[in-house]
Formats: sequence, structure tokens, C-alpha cells
Amino acid sequence: MTDLQASLMAIGGTIVVGVISYNKWQEYKAKKTVQRAFASEHDDVLMNPGAATDGSPETRHEPTLASDNVVTTPSPAAESAIASSAAVDSVSALAEAPAEVPARPPQKELPVDELIDCAIALELGGPVRGEKILPKLQTLRHVGNKPVHFIGQREDGNWETVAHGVLYYGLFAGVQLANRSSALNEIEYSELITRLRQIADDIDAELDVPDMGAVMASARSLHQFVAEYDAQLSVNIQAKGAPWAINTLLAALERQGFDLRPDGRLVMPDGDGGVLFSLSTNVSLAAETTTRLTLLLDVPRVTPSHDGFGAMIACARMLAARLDGVVVDDGNQPLTDAALAEIAEQVAAFYTHMEESNIPAGSVRATRLFS
Repeated sequence: MTDLQASLMAIGGTIVVGVISYNKWQEYKAKKTVQRAFASEHDDVLMNPGAATDGSPETRHEPTLASDNVVTTPSPAAESAIASSAAVDSVSALAEAPAEVPARPPQKELPVDELIDCAIALELGGPVRGEKILPKLQTLRHVGNKPVHFIGQREDGNWETVAHGVLYYGLFAGVQLANRSSALNEIEYSELITRLRQIADDIDAELDVPDMGAVMASARSLHQFVAEYDAQLSVNIQAKGAPWAINTLLAALERQGFDLRPDGRLVMPDGDGGVLFSLSTNVSLAAETTTRLTLLLDVPRVTPSHDGFGAMIACARMLAARLDGVVVDDGNQPLTDAALAEIAEQVAAFYTHMEESNIPAGSVRATRLFS
């Protein structure tokens, strides 16, 4: 081996050692950044979404609005979706139309809802017990991606989900008219009627079939409402310096109250069995670091009483302060208090219109429709 070859090998070895050392140092910095950020023992917004992070009331009621695709600044499309009354009118018209449901109002919330379901009567030849008809009813749970439910009328006139050990004097089937993906269509409706006829024959009942044209019109109107009000809120936290180590970050966020789902998505529970908002690391599960976090609130699925807006913004500010980051929009521009306050007003109008449509945000109707 010549002196030149020996020198080149020595230089190459030095470079390799340097690169490995630099990578280890970066990894150590990312881990320490997250560990320092979550070392504080003070009261935490993530553990108590109603608490302010800096003692100021300005940490609440500051969202960013998006319609369909997530954005973080006010847009004409978002304003149009919020201000639109056409969808509200169409859904209100459904509520005012003659309902093909029992004349006696139900005593509790039922899975067959006259506003968002097509209700179809099965007129029984005589009283039947729940355990006798349930095996037949359970063969029909969906048509396409639209759920199908059944309710039965008890001797006292009240209606309930069909169950064992109860004698029923009437039956209704209900198929959901729309969801986020589509409206009930002719093929799905035809399949429903065909399968219901078979069930009716099996349990000695007569089927009262609604007109397909009227059902399709109701389904399209309801889906128009869903499309108009399919809004989301998002904010991002961008690292100012070194990236954050994923493993340390996820463990710290779980300790702060987030639940880690199998798909890698983190969600903040709302305290009532639902989701307040979610958090994404914006990288694959195999990634070791990230420089950006995104908080997302599914507006129509969260009741205003949970104040998801204020809680999400307060959480974003806390994360930015602890992780040495900045709260930004999707264009990487810092979000100002003025911009957030403007969108907060739009969100209030959004909730008002949903309430007027008889589909309040966070209600069972809303969570079924926006699924």
C-alpha cells in the first residue's frame, strides 16, 4: 500500500466517524428538546382543555376555519358555506314534510330519525316477539355504505330498538339518506326494498314502500347540506430549530391526555366518549423526527359546549411554547389574533345555521351524517 492510499483511507475514516457523530448529536438534541418541553409540572391545557395557558382569556375562542379541504385562513368558499341558507332551508323542508314515522312521538332518541332516515313501515299481521323477528332483521344492516335500523312499537305505544323479550305491534325500518361520501341512490334504495320484501314475507308483514322519486330528492337535499357544512378547523406548530424526536414526543403527548390510535393518529377525548380534536405528526410511523404538528377539529361533530375552538388553540400555543415552535397556517404564515378572531365569528354563525337546520353540531344526527 502506498502512502497516498493510506492517507486517503485515513481521511475517509475520519469523515465517516464525523458523519455518525453528527447524526447521534442531532438525535440527542431532538430527544432533549422534547424532554425539556414537557418537564414542567404546572397545570396543563391538555389535561384540562378549559384551562388557559397564560392566564389570559384570549387563549380561548380562536379557531381557523376550513371547508372540505383544510385551510387556515378565511376564504370566500368557507364564508359561503357558513352563510348559505339554501342547505338549511332544504333540510328544514324535510323536517316540515309529513313524516312516515309513528304518529305518537318517541319517548327517547331512536336510531330511525325522520329527518335523516327514510322510514318504511312494516305492517304486522299480529303482535310478534322480538326474539322471533330479530334474526331476520339482523340480516339487513347496510345498503351500500348507508346504515339500516329497525324500531318496534310496544303495547304502551312507545317505540324502541327491537330487542329480545318484548312483544311488538308495529315495525319501522330506516335507512340513512346521506353521509359525507354520498346520498342514497336508486341502486341502494332498490336493494333495500328487495331485501325488506323478503323480510316482510318471512315475518308475515306488509311493506309500505315510499315513492322512490321523493326519497331520492330528500337524499340529494340532505347530502347538499352535508357538503355545505363539511367544515374543519386546523392549526399547525412549526419547529423553529432542531426537529422533535417522535418516540419521545408521542410518549409525552400521551401523558398529557392524548390517545394514540393504531393508525398513528393522536386524539384528545372530549370527556363524553367522543373526540375533541386530533393531532398529526405529518410523518410516517417509521419516521424518527418531525418539524411540524397539525391539530384538527372536525367542526360538525363537536358540540359547541365543549369549546373545541378555544381548547385547540390553547393547546397549540402551549405546544409551541414548550417545543420552541410557532403557530402557523398551512402556508407557514404565523396566525395573528385578529385573523383568529375573525374566523371565530364565522364559526359562531356556522353553529347558528346548523342549529336552525335542526342538525346541531355534535348531536347524534350530526355525527351520523358527518361520518
